[in-house]
Amino acid sequence: MTSAGAVLIDGKALSESTRSTLAERLRAAGRRARLDAILVGDDKAAAIYAENQARTCAAVGIDYVLHRLPAGARFDDIAGRVLLLNAADDVRAIMLHLPLPEGVDTERVQSLIAPEKDVEGVNPANIGNAVYGRRSLVPCTALATLEMIEWTRTPLRGARCVIVGASNIVGKPIAVLLMRAEATVISCNKYTKDLASLTRTADVLVAAAGVPGLITAEMVKPGAAVVDVGINRVPGAGGKMVTVGDVAFDDVRRVAGFLSPVPGGVGPMTVAMLLRNCVDAALRV
Repeated sequence: MTSAGAVLIDGKALSESTRSTLAERLRAAGRRARLDAILVGDDKAAAIYAENQARTCAAVGIDYVLHRLPAGARFDDIAGRVLLLNAADDVRAIMLHLPLPEGVDTERVQSLIAPEKDVEGVNPANIGNAVYGRRSLVPCTALATLEMIEWTRTPLRGARCVIVGASNIVGKPIAVLLMRAEATVISCNKYTKDLASLTRTADVLVAAAGVPGLITAEMVKPGAAVVDVGINRVPGAGGKMVTVGDVAFDDVRRVAGFLSPVPGGVGPMTVAMLLRNCVDAALRV
């Protein structure tokens, strides 16, 4: 830790480096990857997100194919499209834009995506694969978090890692990845008693509870590596909505050794991990 506070874990810079590496992998292999994405409905924001995703993919050498379904699509319509893509030999990577229409079971649809094509890592089979060390199609946010922790060069073998939040696609997979690195992992949730007594012992602290400003300086071990996975929209100055994390950034920066910002931390790296999963799927023999 410097006199200016924690070293920032710059997700944007790490993401750019990752994308350059992916582009080089594809060039060296003489291949292009392809991502087939399903978008249900005509939400303008979702459409803009899909357009941005297409540009991001193109910069790496990934063809982006968007499959649009009407807002009135039901489970059978969406599931049918997933199954068609599963069966297509030229499709190697599938993702599902959220949210789905009200009444459609998101997890049920996600579980239909063929595990070897599930580049978001949301099929329960791929979440389970993390236990066996098959990292390529692990949930993207979990992979992003691990990459950022590894960037700090914090020795993980024997380190105490505390994860605040135990969701199926973030908290739990992160715990498994850290356990595979032979860290001592403590998983916390909203029922954990005296949370601060645990977080203060962490060499690595991951905040993924979805609670703005939950982690304060008094809850952080001096010099710890802190990764903030939280993305929360709250009123800012003048009532304008702003994005903040689960960590009280300015407060914790005085104590931590490393700290990821929100925005600009885990978010860009999650996108990079999705792209990496696409390339891995495309180059798999």
